Amino acid sequence: MEVTRTPFQGVLNIIRFNWHFYLFSFIFVILTSIVAGYFKAFPVLYLVPALAFATSVGSLLVSCYVYDLSGLYRLDWINSTKTERLIVNIHAGFDETSLLLEQKYENAELRIIDFYDPQKHTELSIKRARKAYPALPQTIPAETDRLPIEDASADKIFVIFSAHEIRNKTERSDFMRELARIIKPGGEIYLTEHLRDTANFIAYNIGFLHFYTRKSWLQLFSNADLKLNKEIKLTPFISTFIISKNDTPF
Repeated sequence: MEVTRTPFQGVLNIIRFNWHFYLFSFIFVILTSIVAGYFKAFPVLYLVPALAFATSVGSLLVSCYVYDLSGLYRLDWINSTKTERLIVNIHAGFDETSLLLEQKYENAELRIIDFYDPQKHTELSIKRARKAYPALPQTIPAETDRLPIEDASADKIFVIFSAHEIRNKTERSDFMRELARIIKPGGEIYLTEHLRDTANFIAYNIGFLHFYTRKSWLQLFSNADLKLNKEIKLTPFISTFIISKNDTPF
């Protein structure tokens, strides 16, 4: 049976999992509007609630574009040679892609790894997402520095909107080395992320600090002896890095 997403599933999930943020924003807009109305001699004060409202609505519009309208979850941007034998999908507690990948690579074995650790990954939104969307039965819990996959065995590895949840730099570096360990020579790792850049600052304001810079990702790849083969910009707000083992002779 074909797996499909419901209309506006992405942006509705964002509201559902982050409703406390939008409630706070709504209260802030109301209160600052009242204050601005009290000090009518200073109409410039209306800029405060206006900017707060525009920021919240703007972030939702961008999220709708990225997650619902861009074709991201059609997975057309992912290459398939039809010869893949082992596909690995790694997430941080919220899995939107395993069933889609299973459908795309129907002749391959799919292993799903969840590195979510409630002691390390304390995002309230992830806890809500896990409650709303329980992990698939075949999901394997794992530590980021000890992935339960054999050396050089994976044809493709997918890390979609999850690697940034590893907030500790050393842990991220160890995780990249694990990816390098389990990917086959000639295999591909797809790492998809928002970046800490101008586009995401415009979209999410200070929320863009939750992401990492392109430079920092490239440095992590290099430190793990991985090379960047291609970067896909499906939208201005997300990047997919296609990386593989660095087999360049010295």
